[in-house]
Amino acid sequence: MKFSLFVHMERISPADPEPRLYQEMLELCRMADEGGMHAIWTGEHHGMSFTIAPNPLLNLVDLARRTKNVRLGTGTVIAPFWHPIKLAGEAAMADIIMDGRLDLGIARGAYSFEYERVMPGLDAWNAGGRMRELIPAIKGLWAGDYAHDGQYWQFPATTSAPKPLQKDLPIWVAARDPNSHEFAVANGCNVQVTPLHQPFAEVESLMQRFNDACAKAPEVPRPKIMILQHGYVAESADDAALAADELNTFYNYFGAWFLNKRPIHQGMIAELTADEMAAHPFYSPQAMRENLLIGEAPEVIERLRKIEALGYDEFSLWIDSGMSFARKRDSLRRFIEDVMPAFA
Repeated sequence: MKFSLFVHMERISPADPEPRLYQEMLELCRMADEGGMHAIWTGEHHGMSFTIAPNPLLNLVDLARRTKNVRLGTGTVIAPFWHPIKLAGEAAMADIIMDGRLDLGIARGAYSFEYERVMPGLDAWNAGGRMRELIPAIKGLWAGDYAHDGQYWQFPATTSAPKPLQKDLPIWVAARDPNSHEFAVANGCNVQVTPLHQPFAEVESLMQRFNDACAKAPEVPRPKIMILQHGYVAESADDAALAADELNTFYNYFGAWFLNKRPIHQGMIAELTADEMAAHPFYSPQAMRENLLIGEAPEVIERLRKIEALGYDEFSLWIDSGMSFARKRDSLRRFIEDVMPAFA
């Protein structure tokens, strides 16, 4: 099982200057590259200081000039916000600039906050439909002289200019429901999954959905599957408890952004009180401690062994957490030095 880093700029206070946050993100990426991680992933979000990533390809092109070894992946671009010709060309150009290190992850998106601002009226059903139409179109454009007459896009014969450096540029699909797994596998795409805050049973279930999809398409070579999960390698039991509390705060804000009912000012959501977080029906520090990859190195290794045994090809450490840069840095250092060697 390979290891990668999933990272964004995240701004939790108006006092945090964005240029400094970007430099801190770059430092985490440098550690991942020099520490032997397989890839760095970053996503796409709009108008949210909680996750600052207006164009992941822009960030990855910059990272390509600052790193030597890692692959660089979009985790993920939001399909309905891209025209197929635009995404095919920009991804191909990025792949050339990156010397063939791009992995293109694509999703339907999740935040209604973004839908109603970037594409008003969009719902999850049509977002999923756009993703399913976009991916075959991109492949056709890379092959060249491709015309498209779909539900969402129509255009005459077109060739992506440029074409990717990689002959078979990997495409990944963010999948949760069985239909998404089946679509990804049938179209020769790799799969990204995240159990979020759910118990280990969800990790098992996501793999089962992938295996079932592979069984339904035996003629397709088995794609890869990556799991994305929050983690923190602690230096002590007390440090692990603190991380669980911090990640509980992160998920309370994640949930508030997802519900899209709370006031937002200057890209930042109205502050949650301790009482509001304590009253949440399923987020709690205890749940985070039990379900996420939190613990001292031996415990983290044991949990990762169980994930590896299920057949996952890659584990991506989701480092966005609302923690200080120093705590992220120290956890990543322990992950690289104390956890990854057990899987060498």
